[in-house]
Amino acid sequence: MCASEAHIRLVSPLTSERKNQRLAARVRRTHKKLFERAAAIEGRSVATFVIAHALKAAVELVRQEEIIRLNTEQSRRFAEALLATPRPVPDARRRAHKEYGKRVVKQL
Repeated sequence: MCASEAHIRLVSPLTSERKNQRLAARVRRTHKKLFERAAAIEGRSVATFVIAHALKAAVELVRQEEIIRLNTEQSRRFAEALLATPRPVPDARRRAHKEYGKRVVKQL
């Protein structure tokens, strides 16, 4: 049996993960109607529309949260710390590291 071109869609690599989690939400009737209208415009089901747009928003929010924001003074101090000569390792830490190496079985 051969599928027509209209029914062939590329599958995102992200969809290879098995969907076994449920996500439910109660919304106002007006919001649901809006979601239905927007999903129809994109040619998607409401569930696919909501998941796609929620996922996009979540990824962007997390990405923005991971960006380090520094003012001029903080930026200068950070750059200086990166460029500074490393401090010598204290003897106690060196001894502890050596002792740790003797006691712990090394894993490959």
